[in-house]
Amino acid sequence: MKEYPRTERIGAELRRELAQILREEVKDPRLSLVTLQEVRVSRDLAHAKVYFTCFPVDEGGAEQELLLNGRLAGFLRRSLAHRTRLRTVPELRFVHDESISRGEHLSHLIQEAVAAGNSESESESESESESEEG
Repeated sequence: MKEYPRTERIGAELRRELAQILREEVKDPRLSLVTLQEVRVSRDLAHAKVYFTCFPVDEGGAEQELLLNGRLAGFLRRSLAHRTRLRTVPELRFVHDESISRGEHLSHLIQEAVAAGNSESESESESESESEEG
């Protein structure tokens, strides 16, 4: 069985609890489509970066980042203090994670390149068959 560092275990627990708090206690409709991806906790457990995405189109990430890093961060931290058994709850900093949208963009570019490569090879094979016939 693989041993995980304490910071990873705490990060996973904080992510579960934050997701539940956002789903059940936060009433702001602008945050209803926020999905928490990962929580990275510093070694001294004083700070935590919370990476999130916005579905379905991943729009409004900057606006939601401002909302989450404002007064709502204090509310979430207080709620975590009541739900977890940590001596001190890390200071939360929310970061919009754009890796999914970048991955989709790269995947689209690869598909375009493959399609362009297939059309070039088809046109080459057609020109070769025409030259053999002539």
